[in-house]
Amino acid sequence: MTAYFVSGEEIHLVNKKGKIYRLLLQEGAIFQFSGEKIAHDEIIGKEDGSEIALSRGTRFFVLKPTLAEYTRNMPRGAQVLYAKDLSLIPMWADVYPGATVIEAGIGSGALTLPLLNAVGEKGRVISYEIREDFANRAIKNIESYGKPSPLGDRLKLHREDIYEGIKEDNVDRIVLDLPEPHRVVPHAAQKLRTGGIFLCFLPTVPQIEKVVLALQQERCFEWIETFETLLRPWNVDGRSVRPSLRMVAHSGFITTARRIKRLPVKREVSEKSENPQAIPAHVEGVPETEE
Repeated sequence: MTAYFVSGEEIHLVNKKGKIYRLLLQEGAIFQFSGEKIAHDEIIGKEDGSEIALSRGTRFFVLKPTLAEYTRNMPRGAQVLYAKDLSLIPMWADVYPGATVIEAGIGSGALTLPLLNAVGEKGRVISYEIREDFANRAIKNIESYGKPSPLGDRLKLHREDIYEGIKEDNVDRIVLDLPEPHRVVPHAAQKLRTGGIFLCFLPTVPQIEKVVLALQQERCFEWIETFETLLRPWNVDGRSVRPSLRMVAHSGFITTARRIKRLPVKREVSEKSENPQAIPAHVEGVPETEE
């Protein structure tokens, strides 16, 4: 993102109470609020974090949305993950610059955005999504965040069912936010590179039981872990320091596993094969023992 506002990007206007108003900047357009107005052209070119005044003096701070704010307020077709999970997933999946990451499904694009940030300019995110409405909404959300930011070939979208298979070979990471990731585990065993990481996000215990069992049965995954995160804000106002009355508690479970390559299993040699059986005395050519 640039430090200055440009036409075509989404920004947030924040009042003194902290309420956010989304605005898509367009040259020649007018923003109106409670009978007041300001031309978009007066905002375009200003520095991120600037304060503006509307026609009758009402003031707003104008900010580029953080990724957490953007995903929370963006248009959605599917339920998006909370920021506490979106921030942890790239870290626990160890998504690094230049990595090739398989994602399913794309949903509203909330998870795709931090994955794209993590893989950088030289990496790729390949997303599988069977619903056309979700796919179209996700692409719009991704393109609207931080314009101008051309995706090029950094994002590739397959309008296909990942339960049926994965096209790409030797991928670095597989990150799943879909109801039945256990059905993807056999494909991941074939397509994930040695040392690669499998990660899925699931809301319920029966779902994680199925995916963990599937990972264990493949025998090419180790260090299978499942955890959840709880986020508790605190109220700090002078001498009044206490936990907030509301918190983001359980939202879902993150399960991770590492793809490994085992040594070939050696067959145990029996004592009989180590010590050839003695030739019977009656066999021709072997003298019988005298009594």
